[in-house]
Amino acid sequence: MGIITKIGRAIWALPRLNKRQCNTLVMTMLVKNEEKMLENNLKFHKAMGVDKFIITDNNSTDSTPQILEKYKEMGWVHAIIKEPGQNYMQKQWVDRMICLAIKELKADWIINVDADEFWYTPTGSIKQELAQAKGNVVHCPIRSMYPEENTPYTQWNKRVEFVSNQADYELSTYSIFERQRGKVAHRTDGYLQIGTGNHKVTMLPKKTVETGIMIYHYNVGLRDAFIAKMVNGGKQFEQHPGKKHGRHWRYFYELYKNNQLSEEYDRVIGLHHLEELKRDGYLVEDGTMTSIFSQLSGKI
Repeated sequence: MGIITKIGRAIWALPRLNKRQCNTLVMTMLVKNEEKMLENNLKFHKAMGVDKFIITDNNSTDSTPQILEKYKEMGWVHAIIKEPGQNYMQKQWVDRMICLAIKELKADWIINVDADEFWYTPTGSIKQELAQAKGNVVHCPIRSMYPEENTPYTQWNKRVEFVSNQADYELSTYSIFERQRGKVAHRTDGYLQIGTGNHKVTMLPKKTVETGIMIYHYNVGLRDAFIAKMVNGGKQFEQHPGKKHGRHWRYFYELYKNNQLSEEYDRVIGLHHLEELKRDGYLVEDGTMTSIFSQLSGKI
């Protein structure tokens, strides 16, 4: 969808800014080797009210393609886009999925996610929350979940809080305790361009509101998974033309090349000051997701 077409749609949407409905909710997802979280992600968001998924698979070598085909045959996944690119043009790839959701599914609202994000609302229906939103962009805060060694992520039950004085705990520049930028869901009416990382979106007009939706984020996995993820992302961002993007990927990849990434992981999760972090209230017990994962385990 060209920019002229997008602007035309946006102008048409001007008097419809306060339209309050969500007949069709589409979720887009960009994945690579996400076999551990992908199926739970699809089940979780389907239960939360997502109607259809559009997914771009960027050169997965694990069972991710087979999982996607399974849910496409079930009718949950509308389209699987096989993206061979090695330069992580995330914004363009997500925009392509959004345009497909608009053209083929007539989506009212779109949520653009990564496989390690679980968009949650206490009401049990994201679709209902969006239908009641008095704007065309919904900003959703992120809460990271703390990785627990020798424990599957479905049983992690500690939520991380932002640490302002990170140096006091000898934390990494990009620790799990850093401030997390929220992400956005958006209407299709008025859509022009998604931002890198799905943290913002350009709309015409634009009215951003808050709802009861929040994101449980499993962004830091166990050591081996974290290292593999940073190496993969770092290699791709080395080929990305925009040098200002992917700073943390580049940071960790440089450490990897200097054989320092495993050591840095300890600082990412505050391993050497864990008791102080607990004592000072930066790790909060939160069993919301463990309970939901338990309920989902017996479904499909």
